[in-house]
Amino acid sequence: MRNDLMLKESDLSFDSIHQELNNFLRDTFMESAFSHPLNLKKMSTWRPAIELKQTEKDYKVKVQLPGVNKEDIHIDLNNDYMTITAEINEEKTKTDEAVKLHTSEFRYGKYVRTISFDSPIKSDESIAEYKNGVLSIMMPKQKIEKTKTKRLAIK
Repeated sequence: MRNDLMLKESDLSFDSIHQELNNFLRDTFMESAFSHPLNLKKMSTWRPAIELKQTEKDYKVKVQLPGVNKEDIHIDLNNDYMTITAEINEEKTKTDEAVKLHTSEFRYGKYVRTISFDSPIKSDESIAEYKNGVLSIMMPKQKIEKTKTKRLAIK
């Protein structure tokens, strides 16, 4: 797994590693749109790029979602993870029978991504902004109280 995603050790299950490998192979070796003209258009899920930064006080996430309407983006925050879902639908237009689509590299479909954090977040103080195809999210961290080590007496 990539360090930039700051996943917990508990998230490093075989299934998550398998899914990441499948996504990498699909994104890297997918057949060319020119060899199958409507190949990309038919994709039901897609995986936009993200950027995740962490400071002592907060997490900052940027997600590239070009062409997505703000109303079609949903962000769900939980104690120590975030799920982003977005959908982009193909425009339905009447076309002239003489005009045929030969190539389309546009991506249509649904996007779901969950990111785990190593510290709990303050969901009520988090903010999100969508501008020029980039979703920016800032999530303050909750302070974690450090416990002192206590030695127990054995009876």
